[in-house]
Amino acid sequence: MHRSAVVRIRGIAIVASLWCASTAQAFTVTISAGSPRAIYLQVGVGSFTGLYNSGGTPGANPTVNVVSANVPAAAVGSGAAQAMSSNTGATNSFYDNYAFCNSGQLYVGGFYRFTSNAGGAAATLTANSSTPLVNATGETIPFTQISWTSSGNGDSGAQPFPAGTFNGGTQTIGTIARNQWAESCMTFSYLNSAIVASGTFTGTVTYTLTAP
Repeated sequence: MHRSAVVRIRGIAIVASLWCASTAQAFTVTISAGSPRAIYLQVGVGSFTGLYNSGGTPGANPTVNVVSANVPAAAVGSGAAQAMSSNTGATNSFYDNYAFCNSGQLYVGGFYRFTSNAGGAAATLTANSSTPLVNATGETIPFTQISWTSSGNGDSGAQPFPAGTFNGGTQTIGTIARNQWAESCMTFSYLNSAIVASGTFTGTVTYTLTAP
């Protein structure tokens, strides 16, 4: 017999066409200003026609990705964090097809295009984890039991969406500067600090990218 905790993570994307780009760093890319303003968010699996750096355009993708862990009964509530794995299979960046993430990680990325290179605040990425995970009998686990680290293949500095822990409400995950593409790869853990009933607990975290 085992006890398990499953978290379903869902991304909300606001999409628009985009075009040329310029100098790149390890995980952020400066893109050209343009009109109208546009933002794009991808959490897990996304949809793109072509690639960003060759004039590709994004599309909407309704997929709800799952990040999960199975906790053996003997380990429940021990405080030993349990590794969680994503089912997305989305590892390559739609910017240039670079294999930025690894299997089991959750890709989080997007862009914010502003009308000029002057003025304009950054776009803000938030996550809403206010509804806890719940099993078939109504018992719950708060999302404060889920944390993540942030990385990316070839990174050389701080992540645009750094490591953290869900706060059980709405929290800021990071920002995307005007005229920038940014991305991170999140690896999740179940903190396992409470005794919970056996069963499968499911819940949804909603990520939203908002431009001023």
